Amino acid sequence: MIKTVTLSHPTGVLSGTINLPASKSEANRALIIAALAGGNSDIQNLSEANDTQLLQRLLKSDAATIDAEDAGTVMRFLTAYYVITGQQKTLTGTDRMCQRPIKILVEALRELGATIDYLQQEGYPPLKISGFKGIGNNHLKVRSDISSQYISALLMIAPLLPDGLILELEGKIGSRPYIEMTLSLMQHFGVSATFENNMIVVANQNYNPATFAVEPDWSAASYWYSMVALAKEADITLPGLRENSYQGDRAIVDIMSRLGVYTEFTETGIRLTKKHCEKKVAFDFTNCPDLAQTIVALCAALGVTLEMTGLESLRIKETDRIQALQIEVLSMGASLDEMTPGVFRMEPAILTKSELTFRTYQDHRMAMAFAPIALLEPVQIQEPSVVRKSYPRFWEDLEKVGFEVIRNKE
Repeated sequence: MIKTVTLSHPTGVLSGTINLPASKSEANRALIIAALAGGNSDIQNLSEANDTQLLQRLLKSDAATIDAEDAGTVMRFLTAYYVITGQQKTLTGTDRMCQRPIKILVEALRELGATIDYLQQEGYPPLKISGFKGIGNNHLKVRSDISSQYISALLMIAPLLPDGLILELEGKIGSRPYIEMTLSLMQHFGVSATFENNMIVVANQNYNPATFAVEPDWSAASYWYSMVALAKEADITLPGLRENSYQGDRAIVDIMSRLGVYTEFTETGIRLTKKHCEKKVAFDFTNCPDLAQTIVALCAALGVTLEMTGLESLRIKETDRIQALQIEVLSMGASLDEMTPGVFRMEPAILTKSELTFRTYQDHRMAMAFAPIALLEPVQIQEPSVVRKSYPRFWEDLEKVGFEVIRNKE
């Protein structure tokens, strides 16, 4: 078991082509919808991420107890899937997963006619799913400022409900692009819906089997943007990414245009090169919360003052990501403080240590967000295997562009 990796880059010059993993957000939605369409679809370029491989296995499992491990989409999507398909299952996960709330989704499914019980703490997994009557209320009001995954889980089963679903989103809509991704994929498989203001309407209808090619992961691309920004010179090509992507993390293009990276869209993907970097920036991460860690680590290393909003969902992710970031940037000499409710400000670092060590908190994005700093100073990343969740080849891909990656077993 590799306990840490030590990273450095002898030249600080990056050049090459990197084939990113496929989007697990797209892949996991496509797998659920394909299963609801009868299982005869052709899903191409499935993600090698553990979350997607896990969901693929679990959809085929006839076990009474299902372990979603640490995968949020797997837990939430399967909860709704087992309800609509009338399966009796016990659904559990890691200790951290059983600390992540699921009450909003469970209450909504109960309103629709599901029988779901909490086996331990009220509002949290593990769950016992016992049946579905299909005679419940089909007009639901759901909080939309916590996790878009609850909404996506409900939407994917909506066309199979006897009366369809009218979903009224209450409050600030977080991660809206993920909801729109879900609706776009549903449309690809033959289901129509309307999304106007805060109201989504899906009539009772059937999915049609289809062929779908999963796009590479824009979240994974964000780490390469960070590397380009920190490199002395850089010319990196990332094939397969689309300008008209379903993925909300395509927002990295505009964010990084202010932090030193120029994006050129080509016929085959994107090409990243360096440009001028601003010294003070402000971003709203409401629609792309998974980019926040990348940008915090990058700005700390670049010496850029950063203001952020839209981080509400970060406390219920793989770890409390806000707290983890506050601790880790402090080790770099930076500070991350909540100035007023929901508004965070980071004052940048002055890198003086000969080697920086970063903890990952069982969170893949912590590992990959801080790894690019090795272009400035040697970096040690603890528990590097966490990257298997979304980008299993990450360390090997760093080696392809000249990083020295020392794997330490002790």
